[in-house]
Amino acid sequence: MALLRSLSAQRTAISLVYGRNSNKSSNSVAVAACRSFHQRGSRSTSIAGEGAASESTRGVSGARFLHSGERPLQASTLVQPELVSSESLKRSMKQQSSQEKNPSPAGSPQRDPLDVSFNDPIAAFKSKTTGELIRAYLVYMICSSEKLVEHNMTLMKLARNLLGQKLFVLLMKSSFYGHFVAGENRHTIVPALERLRSFGVKPILDYSVEEDITQEEAEKREVESSVSSAGDKKEEGSMPQYHVDKSFADRRYKVSSARTYFYLNEATCERNMEIFIKCLEAVSGATFGTGITAIKLTALGRPQLLLQLSEVIMRTRKYMEDMVGGQGNVLTHHKTIKDLEKYYATLGDNKDVKEFLNNVTSDKEGILHLFPWSGIVDEDSQLSDTFRVPDPQTGQMRRLISQIPPKEEEMFRNMIRRLNTIVKAAADLDVRIMVDAEQTYFQPAISRITLEMMRKYNKDKAIVFNTYQCYLRETFREVNTDLEQAKRQNFYFGAKLVRGAYMDQERDRAKSLGYPDPVNPTFEATTEMYHKTLSECLRRIKLMKDCDDDARKIGIMVASHNEDTVRFAIQQMKEIGISPEDKVICFGQLLGMCDYITFPLGQAGYSAYKYIPYGPVEEVLPYLSRRAQENKGVLKKIKKEKRLLLSEIRRRLMRGQLFYKPKGNYVPI
Repeated sequence: MALLRSLSAQRTAISLVYGRNSNKSSNSVAVAACRSFHQRGSRSTSIAGEGAASESTRGVSGARFLHSGERPLQASTLVQPELVSSESLKRSMKQQSSQEKNPSPAGSPQRDPLDVSFNDPIAAFKSKTTGELIRAYLVYMICSSEKLVEHNMTLMKLARNLLGQKLFVLLMKSSFYGHFVAGENRHTIVPALERLRSFGVKPILDYSVEEDITQEEAEKREVESSVSSAGDKKEEGSMPQYHVDKSFADRRYKVSSARTYFYLNEATCERNMEIFIKCLEAVSGATFGTGITAIKLTALGRPQLLLQLSEVIMRTRKYMEDMVGGQGNVLTHHKTIKDLEKYYATLGDNKDVKEFLNNVTSDKEGILHLFPWSGIVDEDSQLSDTFRVPDPQTGQMRRLISQIPPKEEEMFRNMIRRLNTIVKAAADLDVRIMVDAEQTYFQPAISRITLEMMRKYNKDKAIVFNTYQCYLRETFREVNTDLEQAKRQNFYFGAKLVRGAYMDQERDRAKSLGYPDPVNPTFEATTEMYHKTLSECLRRIKLMKDCDDDARKIGIMVASHNEDTVRFAIQQMKEIGISPEDKVICFGQLLGMCDYITFPLGQAGYSAYKYIPYGPVEEVLPYLSRRAQENKGVLKKIKKEKRLLLSEIRRRLMRGQLFYKPKGNYVPI
């Protein structure tokens, strides 16, 4: 009763001010745009890549997975008034009553107008029972307590010891677990997925079981699995960021939001592969080909191999920079085979140089890669033999990767085999794969492997998606280059744009090991990077539409909890004439967070996703701990969600809807 009295004493208002921005598609220059798009090649890549992020003096803290910042964007948004008059409130109630009495006809999917201020509690929570709303409010109250959140893992373990397993599981299901996790296994989560679908929202499935290991054990595993049996040889030209450092071996350091896998053995990687395939089967059975599964490459293989491959990629870039000047990927230099032949002309008739030039990947617009990268996903090439370049002075071939023992070569092939198995299963089940971003010292290898998987499997539709972290200074250039490669090699490109998960860790590591800080200086610079990158993707989609090309060759997920970024995306879509039905832009948020963004989007006909974790109660405690930490870091959003929750609970109590049963008639696009 005390809770009900507290709820009824709250004062709030509901905004149902809908955006009415009309499309501003400009078709008068379509022909010229098509011609420019097809003829300009990759030249715009290097031009547009300059000046990726604005500089500012104000620092930032607290980047998160699917991160959304606390500061409001100052421009380019569709901000609506947060409070409305009592007349608007009455109209809102009347509209809701009408919808309840006259639901959409059977077989006719419902669509609602979108309140772009995201202040409509009815739209946000119509998929929830009143009990679920009260639970959510209590969870957010706890997340608002810094001391409780700081010691949450200790408190959960203490509760488990005091209550025993059965009572502890019951407590967690009625609180944190019930709010942030969909269920214990792929069978028990089906009702949750079906309810999401009935309210226009699709799932990204993630089996969220994690090992709760000590820092010492994490450091031991990481060091052992990141150093070759031949030793950690730092040869001339090696880069310190691509070698393990014990001080940062526990990759959970200052990361509260991203799941971390620590390599134990090959058998563990096989089990992880099987779990990912079970996720695919679960999402396929419940979503009719609209679902997604998230995976991490560090779950499938030895991290040492990703470190070595990442260093090869960055040393290749350095080789090109030394050869022809400029910065960035090989593709951005716009050099041809003839340019390379001229460069090596002084070496005479050198057999090794000729063989090297024969293996260079190029087209009529220039060189794409110095190495046959497709070999790394075909399970039969040897890394030690692949990555060799001619010395510009002597012509002798030199390795860009240290000699890898045969056993570790086999481990790399196993990692690629596991990934191939997962992606092939995804293609067969008509489910998409999103490869999560990880630390910058792994990311060059992860992105390269993922892009090759796109080239192999994304021939008719986007099956594989890569993830790009926009807090990094090079994100715009990387996305631009990958878009250009997809266009020139004719495969479907999929990208998930996030702000990022590892900012504080990356900054500390760069400072400690003495390499340039890879992170944008401020939150504002990260937001600018995000919006700039998204705008470039949308621009290319628009050009494809105007050229009558398949606009779905580029698919983007706006994975953000930031209202301003979501509004920016919606505004950009309207301005350039991209509709939700084009199925090229989707939105994603975590289960249990920002329902006031996800559900109104899905119910208005936008492609909206929830990141759905599942797993046994006691085995997802590390995940629940991270969710509590993440909510503590975004207090402004918690404040808004709490206000909207109270408003909807109070409305239901006043209307006698305490036992409201959600029933949706929405169909995801």
